[in-house]
Amino acid sequence: MQKIVINDEINKRIDTYLIDVLNFSRSKIQKMLKEDYIKVNDKPIKNSYLLRPGDVVTVDDYTEELPNVEGEDMQLDIVYEDDDVIVVNKANGIVVHPAIGNASHTLVNGLMYHSKQLSNLNGEFRPGIVHRIDAYTTGLLMVAKNNTAHEFLSKQLENKKTTRKYIALVWGRIENDTGTIDAPIGRDKKDRKKMAVTDENSKSAVTHFRVLKRFSNATLLELQLETGRTHQIRVHMNYIGHPVVNDPVYGRRKLIDDSGQCLHAKTLGFIHPKTLKYMEFDSELPECFINILHKFEEEDKNGNNSR
Repeated sequence: MQKIVINDEINKRIDTYLIDVLNFSRSKIQKMLKEDYIKVNDKPIKNSYLLRPGDVVTVDDYTEELPNVEGEDMQLDIVYEDDDVIVVNKANGIVVHPAIGNASHTLVNGLMYHSKQLSNLNGEFRPGIVHRIDAYTTGLLMVAKNNTAHEFLSKQLENKKTTRKYIALVWGRIENDTGTIDAPIGRDKKDRKKMAVTDENSKSAVTHFRVLKRFSNATLLELQLETGRTHQIRVHMNYIGHPVVNDPVYGRRKLIDDSGQCLHAKTLGFIHPKTLKYMEFDSELPECFINILHKFEEEDKNGNNSR
């Protein structure tokens, strides 16, 4: 159970307030209110209830019903595997784990078929999953095969001891060779499906970048995450006016094609949970990314800078 004491005069509906605080969807909050998983001052209330100073909101544990998740024979790009850890290179368009309305064809389905031994700390719908990347982001993920490894790897993420480097192609020329974006990220007030840089109900987010190559109207970057917020790189690059090329949500521009956004988790490093030795893995840019990169190279070569 989670308890929240309202100290300030916020004059907000409880459903709107809890969407920000709990980072749940509106529909999930409304289901929880309807089924009395959420109460105010130990009493059931409607989703239109306006919170007042001194109110005590209690939120009981709630698990949405999902269909049985089963292993599927999928072609996985396993970069490394031992008794404790799997490092997988996720393909474009693959969702990491099942959710409502999407219980199959995820990375978890493929991992369950590949290995009968996965950690269960994140529940039955996210076995082995220590961290995630977006469906249309490609690249490296670490997967835990037992709970001891999961706890060890999760602690490294929490303490910022892992190495996570990304390659991104972003719109516009970035003139500084290096930079750091330090801007908190939370739920977008206007669109609950999106994240945004905001001071309200947000968490610290830090992204470092280094320019690899400049085009006439785009820049190829190496980015290193210090924190791991939802959509962090995409939100941060959009915030500074250089959204990721082909990003369907934060891109601001017409999509070049439907092959996915130009964001790849290229390098992953961590201390192994059993040997305690540092391990680092690298992956090549996927074909979908390279194809778009070539288009910018050809445009610069031909002097066509109309984008």
